[in-house]
Amino acid sequence: MSETFDITETLDVKGQSCPMPVVKTKGAIDDLAADEVLEVVATDSGSMSDIEGWADGTDGVELLDQEEGDGVYKHYVRKTE
Repeated sequence: MSETFDITETLDVKGQSCPMPVVKTKGAIDDLAADEVLEVVATDSGSMSDIEGWADGTDGVELLDQEEGDGVYKHYVRKTE
């Protein structure tokens, strides 16, 4: 179980495969204010590495945590600027 975040918005990308989870995550993050947290819910196992790689290479975002369970992958991304 992950630590608790104050989630601002949840993005449901279940059933979508690469690159859509990352593309939609970027779009949703762009709409948030600094320090707000986006929860991304996906069913694509590749989203674990894809979103981590995107967050690591993108200024202004921080990957807080990732969870996996029952074929669902959750990602928590904070906008930092």
